[in-house]
Amino acid sequence: MSKAFTKDDDAAAPPVVPRRAPLPEGQTNYVTARGLALLRAELTALRAEQARRDTSADAAPDTALLERLAELEERLALTELVTPGRPAPSEVRFGAVVTVRAEAGTERTFSIVGVDEANASEGRVAFVAPIARALLGKRSGDVATVRAPHGDEELEIVRIVYEPSE
Repeated sequence: MSKAFTKDDDAAAPPVVPRRAPLPEGQTNYVTARGLALLRAELTALRAEQARRDTSADAAPDTALLERLAELEERLALTELVTPGRPAPSEVRFGAVVTVRAEAGTERTFSIVGVDEANASEGRVAFVAPIARALLGKRSGDVATVRAPHGDEELEIVRIVYEPSE
């Protein structure tokens, strides 16, 4: 059998890990309780992997792992936990779950979160994203204009909810 059809080469190839989303220069790394928990869990997992490698006689130093650890530790050092005030603010702020209605009548819901936990496909947008910046400070019934690739889009704020802190 040709070596091309074996998995020997795959075992040595390091996994491709996407770089962490950058923060704008001088920006504090604001996080929700969920985001902070995710960052801490990632750090714990990376430290465990590093400890496993350190005790393994045949494991070579993993520069990518060390870089990820250093980057995450630096990110956590710049992190600030933000919890919505009580009672919940009546305007869009960090941590809000916002439902908006487009001009066509379709509704979408977004959670405004930290850069590290943003995932647009799951409805979590970073507070530095254009849509979040357009919504911040608005109240129910207000209209926000968001620049989109197909032109400006007006979104009416239908509902603002703050989930309880974890």
